[in-house]
Amino acid sequence: MSSNTPNRAFVLAGGGTGGHIFPNLAIAEQIESLLGHRPRCVFAVSRRPLDAQILKDESREFVAIPAEPLALRPRGLLKFLNSWGKSVRAARAMIQKLKREHGQVDVVATGGFVSAPVAQAARVERVPVTLVNLDATPGRANRWIARHAARVFTAAETPGVKWPVIRPIVRAAALAPGDARSCRKSLGLDPDRPVLLVTGASQGAGSINKLLVALIERHAADFASRGWQVIHQTGPRTGAKDMDDSRAAMKSAGIPAVVEAFFREMGVAWGAADLAISRSGAGSVAEAWANATPSVFLPYPYHKDQHQRANAAALVCAGACVIEDDLIEAEKNLGRAGATVLSLMRDDAKRGAMKTALKSLGPADGARAVATALLGVR
Repeated sequence: MSSNTPNRAFVLAGGGTGGHIFPNLAIAEQIESLLGHRPRCVFAVSRRPLDAQILKDESREFVAIPAEPLALRPRGLLKFLNSWGKSVRAARAMIQKLKREHGQVDVVATGGFVSAPVAQAARVERVPVTLVNLDATPGRANRWIARHAARVFTAAETPGVKWPVIRPIVRAAALAPGDARSCRKSLGLDPDRPVLLVTGASQGAGSINKLLVALIERHAADFASRGWQVIHQTGPRTGAKDMDDSRAAMKSAGIPAVVEAFFREMGVAWGAADLAISRSGAGSVAEAWANATPSVFLPYPYHKDQHQRANAAALVCAGACVIEDDLIEAEKNLGRAGATVLSLMRDDAKRGAMKTALKSLGPADGARAVATALLGVR
């Protein structure tokens, strides 16, 4: 344990999606583990309801600032410009209060539209910033923060920059708490039957939800013949209809399933799964890696830079996952991604080889590396 941390606070900036908040939770957990106690950790997040839900569920202190993402369309640009000064001032007030109460303050930024104004406030207040880049293709905010940060880490190879690379960052609740049988049993599923996990991450993905329903409706016999069960995280943003449609399809086909908008203990779902269909945001890729869950990734199709595809590149190279294009329409996805999923459901040996490849990548211990650097310990 470091000897220079008796009165110290940490601001963990990142919000708008679980993909920015969960890594900060993981870093806070590792700071606490290394210190042997819980120091003051304040999460700076957006005003989106999901941010508050996640942190309230974790009993964490947080401050929601009025940050808005940068957009080039006139209305979006105006919202960003109007929010910038307010967000910087709110972050400065938070940092100033923590400095008065604790003396030393460190800011950890995991990127995105919340991190940028907090990093600017830290610059003005002369507080060091540690940037943790999560995506293989850094966004505008991260590239700007990196120019002013005291230290930078990246959890994915980033072409064109020479930032120190760490392994993925995963919170404790996203790690399987036991073996596959115990995870399935805890969810009320048959512990001896295989499980397909389907998730669009914390926000959900409507096209993936519809793909699953189409798979069930067209290929129920494939699920039944091998006894497959389903865990489906539909996502709160996609609405109740997607959850209702999924449950109705499972019931009609007689497929045992657990369907929820959001799983706080996501590690149980990953641990129960023999195969996953998922977006390939940095957090989802990290969780598949950490739990050695063979996955078919469908990158978010509307990103111009297609950075979600790059996020999974290391796993593809290792033979640990498959990437398919999200063709949006369920009928089109059935012919490509759906066919890949069905093939893997039938091929135990292929899934076993993918799982072995995932385990060969090493532990997802990036949060430990960041916490170690922050605290100056080995």
